[in-house]
Amino acid sequence: MKPRIGVYLSDGMAARLAEAATRPGVTKSALVEEALDRLLGSEDDFSDTATLARQFAAMSGQLEQLDRNLRIVNETVALHARFHLAVTPLLPAAAQEAAFALGAKRFEEFAAQVERRVDRGVPLIQETIDRVSAARAAAPRDDVLKARFIDTTISRGNNDDNNEDEAAVPEKSAQSSRVTGRQVAANLAANGSLILRVFLPFVTGYYAAYLFRSINAVMATPLATDLGLGAGDLGLLTSVYFLTFAAAQIPIGILLDRYGPRRVQSALMVVAALGSALFAASENFPMLLLGRALIGLGVAAALTAGMQALVLWFPRERVPLLNGLMVMLGALGAVTATWPAELLLARIGWRELFGLLAALTAVCAILVHLVVPEAAPARSKAVSVGLKKVFGDPRFWRLAPLSASSIGTAWALQGLWAAQWFADVDGFDRAGVVRHLFMMAIALGVGGIGLGIAADRLRRRGVGPEVLLGLVATLFIAIQLALILRLPLPSYVLWSGVAATGAATVLSYAILAEYFPKALTGRANGALNLFHVAMAFAVQYATGLVVQQWLPDAGHYPEEAYRTAFALNVAFQVAAWIWFVMPRASLRPPVAWRPRPSES
Repeated sequence: MKPRIGVYLSDGMAARLAEAATRPGVTKSALVEEALDRLLGSEDDFSDTATLARQFAAMSGQLEQLDRNLRIVNETVALHARFHLAVTPLLPAAAQEAAFALGAKRFEEFAAQVERRVDRGVPLIQETIDRVSAARAAAPRDDVLKARFIDTTISRGNNDDNNEDEAAVPEKSAQSSRVTGRQVAANLAANGSLILRVFLPFVTGYYAAYLFRSINAVMATPLATDLGLGAGDLGLLTSVYFLTFAAAQIPIGILLDRYGPRRVQSALMVVAALGSALFAASENFPMLLLGRALIGLGVAAALTAGMQALVLWFPRERVPLLNGLMVMLGALGAVTATWPAELLLARIGWRELFGLLAALTAVCAILVHLVVPEAAPARSKAVSVGLKKVFGDPRFWRLAPLSASSIGTAWALQGLWAAQWFADVDGFDRAGVVRHLFMMAIALGVGGIGLGIAADRLRRRGVGPEVLLGLVATLFIAIQLALILRLPLPSYVLWSGVAATGAATVLSYAILAEYFPKALTGRANGALNLFHVAMAFAVQYATGLVVQQWLPDAGHYPEEAYRTAFALNVAFQVAAWIWFVMPRASLRPPVAWRPRPSES
């Protein structure tokens, strides 16, 4: 007879025991005896207290490990939540729908990575802690080398899960923010390859675009003398660059999304080289016009392709600085189009100068094609839908007239009519004209940096870029009125202000970034740039048509002709300024996205 023992079980355990005992030949007593035997050991070992102690010690260790893992998870979640809530700003209402769609995609990828980690069987938190501990124990005493070693081991761990998700260079970890002199040198060495293979080739292309845009200001007199061109011909010849440039903006955006910046930029730079060669060989006005049009088409992707390449290949936190450097270095093309171009023009002539530019542009195309790595981005499936949202937003139509009339007019004047004004109205000799154009080119670069800094500081004080753009447009109108009325102010100051206005794209694109989500920012910028370039074409061409209504005297058009043309430009800018500042209820942001009932 076996002794009878009473045991108290929970309802759930009693139900499970009863269910298991329904099988043939199985009794509750047998099940309980088997379970106790497995837990406590066999009858032969039951008296061995050491075995029982080992069993409980193993259970105690497992429970302690489970408790530690839970505490790690709790602290990780809590710290992440506090960091997220402290540094993440609230999204504007217009951006919430796009953010929700992006968040859904990212959550799907997150869930897939969690599944892969679970299948691997090694907890990521424990793996990271072990790696950091091993790095601290194994690294040399030198703090720089130790930080670099830790950064490398953590980056390798992160790449295990993300190597199939990122096509660009991975971002640095938080450890790399602890910078010393030797770390700076190491970072420069690591990024040196990208600077040479990505940044410099696209900067060269943007430099060529600025040079071609501005060079007709010093070329106008030789062209008019050699081929007998009038003011209207010069206006059309210079402005056709902007016409083809503008017409190509939206198609180029689609091509960049599909084929990537390397292929698009290298192919179009070949077109620019052919256009420059045709311009050099031209014997009549139609050939000059075709060559100039091909140049405008060939450099139409210089800025947008470069910006896209920076986003693809450089860490995200470095992109704004590199964007600013690209604009600043590219603006040196406008500087080259003054004194250096004048010296070459005097030595070799305009045909040889454009032949040289054709060769340099072809070398740039080859450089981009051979040196820049291939990194085509994902294809966009909603280009037309995105453009429809941009053009359907009333805030875009509030901004576009003022931005285009101010910036486009500044580009048109700097690219051609400033030099004609200096020669015909101010009576400067050739050296004086080139000196003023040189100062305008410097003012363009300084204006871009200055407006960027001013916008950043005013934003910290609660003043948005819209206010600064309105002030810049007001100052630009005042400068033009001072020129028209011939007020006794230094010409260097007035025309430097004209050139600096051409850098106000910094403000316009910052405004668009507040109007549209990130998914639409590129298309919004392209759409606005289309207006900028189209306005530059219209102003250059229309100014020539107006000026040539007067007869030239000894090769110089009268002051009244320029004052009339400039006054028409100012009238349009004043109307655009009123349209911009006039309050309207219809310009409220679109209706905010609201969650579906199942998501709330």
